Amino acid sequence: MSSSAKLDPAFQGAGQRVGTEIWRIENFQPVPLPKSEYGKFYMGDCYIILQTTQGKGGAYLLDIHFWIGKDSSQDEAGTAAIKTVELDAVLGGRAVQHRELQGHESDKFLSYFKPCIMPLEGGVASGFKKPEEEEFETRLYICRGKRVVPFARSSLNHDDVFILDSQNKIYQFNGANSNIQERAKALEVIQFLKEKYHDGTCDVAIVDDGKLDTESDSGEFWVLFGGFAPIGKKVTCEDDIIPEATAAKLYSITDGQIKIVEGELSKSLLENNKCYLLDCGAEIFVWVGRVTQVEERKAAIQVAEEFVSSQNRPKATRITRLIQGYETHSFKSNFDTWPSGSTTPANEEGRGKVAALLKQQGVGVKGMTKSAPVNEEVPPLLEGGGKMEVWRINGSAKTPLPVQDIGKFYSGDCYIVLYTYHSGERKEDYFLCSWFGKDSIEEDQKMATRLANTMFNSLKGRPVQGRIFHGKESPQFVALFQPMVILKGGLSSGYKKFIAEKGLTDETYMADSVALIRISGTSVHNNTAVQVDAVATSLSSTECFLLQSGSSIFTWHGNQCTFEQQQLAAKVAEFLKPGVSLKHAKEGTESSSFWFALGGKQSYTGKRVSPEIVRDPHLFAFSFNKEKFQVTRHPYILSQVEEVYNFSQDDLLTEDILILDTHAEVFIWVGQSVDSKEKQNAFEIGQKYIEMAASLEGLSPNVPLYKVSEGNEPCFFTTYFSWDYAKAIAQGNSFQKKVALFFGIGHAVEVALNLTFSNWCIWNSVARAN
Repeated sequence: MSSSAKLDPAFQGAGQRVGTEIWRIENFQPVPLPKSEYGKFYMGDCYIILQTTQGKGGAYLLDIHFWIGKDSSQDEAGTAAIKTVELDAVLGGRAVQHRELQGHESDKFLSYFKPCIMPLEGGVASGFKKPEEEEFETRLYICRGKRVVPFARSSLNHDDVFILDSQNKIYQFNGANSNIQERAKALEVIQFLKEKYHDGTCDVAIVDDGKLDTESDSGEFWVLFGGFAPIGKKVTCEDDIIPEATAAKLYSITDGQIKIVEGELSKSLLENNKCYLLDCGAEIFVWVGRVTQVEERKAAIQVAEEFVSSQNRPKATRITRLIQGYETHSFKSNFDTWPSGSTTPANEEGRGKVAALLKQQGVGVKGMTKSAPVNEEVPPLLEGGGKMEVWRINGSAKTPLPVQDIGKFYSGDCYIVLYTYHSGERKEDYFLCSWFGKDSIEEDQKMATRLANTMFNSLKGRPVQGRIFHGKESPQFVALFQPMVILKGGLSSGYKKFIAEKGLTDETYMADSVALIRISGTSVHNNTAVQVDAVATSLSSTECFLLQSGSSIFTWHGNQCTFEQQQLAAKVAEFLKPGVSLKHAKEGTESSSFWFALGGKQSYTGKRVSPEIVRDPHLFAFSFNKEKFQVTRHPYILSQVEEVYNFSQDDLLTEDILILDTHAEVFIWVGQSVDSKEKQNAFEIGQKYIEMAASLEGLSPNVPLYKVSEGNEPCFFTTYFSWDYAKAIAQGNSFQKKVALFFGIGHAVEVALNLTFSNWCIWNSVARAN
């Protein structure tokens, strides 16, 4: 697809560095925009925006947006769409393309220009006179969600938050029915205006809808409008219409015409030499096969534009173009089947992606000669020196493990682990996890969950609560046990009864039985010892093993194992049989008694396990302001999930539940102001998300799942943010917290005290106006 002959000179060097690049359409040609102008968009113009990010795997990820100003011409909008296809072609044809209409921009687009974009009157492309520098003009802005759009002064209403930017003072007017998140967002915009247009020196005031006009700030605010007057109802216009999602319909595109594709939606319907239109109501997708030509792709975009226009769809209807192999989650989620593993590894767009999986590096050694140190990134771990308590589930009770057995887990049992520690200057912290053996029975798993929840509540909801599955232990969990050993069988009465009823052989580890234990890992965060079948085929040249035969224990060192594994093997042997005398066996020098214990010599592998693909973390927001979350037509899709792009700590709003998916772990972050009933659903939400991501993105169904409450975030969660503990300890709702950071604690307290009285005044004001 890439062709230098088709490269517009303006696109020379595009996409070769991480960041944002913008072109404005001038005389139907793209012209690079100076960086000083980024974030300003003239309503009479159209723009092309390229966002290049680098994923954890190293590949560049590309998103192209073309922004259409409300006063731009149809020809200019068409030029922007065509040039977007050309830009994608010269970049290798792998970018996701988005159409952005002024006032209906996508969250992903807006995330490039935090806290807001600034649409301005005028433009250079449509005969508009370019605005010249002039005296300061008082402006009124309306904040809706994440958008900041200029409006006439007469547009004040009870439903929105407004910012009045005057020469000496910036006012925030909170409509009676506006939500806390909008008020908090407006403060971020005010900070931006203050620094950019007032050199950081102007005053800021907050005016609540319904406050008496005799108060100084409120009085000054209304004077600028010629005096106080009742506010009318909000007038709904065409731009306010939100398109509704509908059952997806697939159309093929041939010679500029569309034809419905019959049958259940499955990936197999999409042919790589064709283009398709997927109509989801609120969003239109154009899917482009790999071997289609540039002209076909341009025509497909035009067909999508005509389709939206012919059906009189709302202006907010999105159009997104995707290339085969780079499909987003929101596209794939509309299909009944989408085979796992069919996504191109370089594509990091969409849900469920993510994470900081660790490099697994081993250095070959001979005998006990010390190898070079393993060079790998160690993730943040919980501080040592804390108090460790472990219980094994037995019927309806939990049995505490003696200290000497802590770190010993049986695959047929379930456990509860509570680690109490101090992190820096903070209060006492808790790490509470349930561990489920792969052979454990469902009754024990449910009991472990129930008893862990009781412990969580008794500690007033402060612990980080985790759900850990056998074989998917997180670095933080593994690092708590030195060593951690997983043995066959189980000790619980439920497990014993289950295998007896099924007539199964009880393989539970015994101190004098024949047992083979595999030693894996390279560091404290991934060192594990797991009992495997005691046969020669279980061996691997890349690892160390312990072979227990009666009262004897052999240590076996594969030729490619590391010195760290050899050290761990000796530690595990001492843990299982204190004071035992080890018999050493290097690969190729084994004794006949070694092979006899394994049932005879057989061939085994010498290959290393391929590391998993490293993925980037993604954050998703849950909101319960509208309706309770529910599952849509696809059995795994949560209807109330929205991705938070280019996320930061500021996106953790106290009224929300958010999901952080690192691919290696999934966190459910629960804000303090979330309803108590919804807090109880946190793990259910996390499980629904994991099911969805497992179906569409290959996430492990047994990935570690954590519930993290606001104010109790552990280091292995905060590492994904530029964490500021001053923000974390601020009290109140999102707006009050922002006020505390903006004005100081005293003002925040005043705001909190005024809220109840203001609400009473507000409703009286609304009643009078209506």
